[in-house]
Amino acid sequence: MLLVALLWSTAGVASRHLHAAASFEVTFWRSAFTALALIGLLCWLRGPRVLWAALRGGGRALWLSGLCWCVMFTAFMLAITLTTVANVLVTLALAPLFTALAARLVLHQRLPRRTWAAVLAAGAGIAWMFGHQAGGDAPWLLGTAVALCVPLAAATNWTLLQHLRGREGAPDMLPAVLIGALLSAALTLPLALPFQASGHDLALLAGLGVGQLAVPCLIAVAVARVLPAPEVALLALLEVIFGVAWAWLFAGEAPGQAAIAGGALVLAALAANEALALRERSRTLSLDDRPA
Repeated sequence: MLLVALLWSTAGVASRHLHAAASFEVTFWRSAFTALALIGLLCWLRGPRVLWAALRGGGRALWLSGLCWCVMFTAFMLAITLTTVANVLVTLALAPLFTALAARLVLHQRLPRRTWAAVLAAGAGIAWMFGHQAGGDAPWLLGTAVALCVPLAAATNWTLLQHLRGREGAPDMLPAVLIGALLSAALTLPLALPFQASGHDLALLAGLGVGQLAVPCLIAVAVARVLPAPEVALLALLEVIFGVAWAWLFAGEAPGQAAIAGGALVLAALAANEALALRERSRTLSLDDRPA
């Protein structure tokens, strides 16, 4: 999941180096390249016949997850073109709060105290960054509103994957990522015309489609089968730290002192949560290994 967050975080800085592509065209090309990469990867992993059968027989759960991926793919890239990378990523970092709430309300999970503490601490860090970066201009408000769709869709998706984990007859959810990419490309294609992207832009967007979306999203689905949904969302928060750092170092978007302070609090919350989780697992394994 750390690798996933690192790969996801490259979208903001890459978008700042585009020459001619506009917002909907950026979203279309990234989603289209993602779909092409996923077709190749899933055919290699599953085989063409198995992939087609999974798409046909996945049922409502597969298509709901695909819709969530579509919202995440589309809203994120549109938001990046409307406001700063830091503002978008700060808004995305609300996902653990929404995911923890969804897991509690929908799945009736009793979350460990350490997870609640980490969520609250991370939320405080995000609120600190958000409060010191908020502005009143229309592009900022629109960009933030669009970005807010991403954590809502992510929380729905992680909770759905958690609900299906270990269930007998659960569909293969990897093709949902492909559905999301195809839906995103289809929805943004009419708005992306006429195309203006240069060869340089297409190369960057192809790289994003493969390395920033296709590969890490497949890894994230696999990870969601092992880690609880709130922990997946918490680890995904590292995308905020990485993404702001890349935009600062390679695109000149300095995050400011408030973003640095809030990001440090987020990192501390993540580190503490994972350290306590590792300690609990080690203690459980030690108890299980004791002779009867």
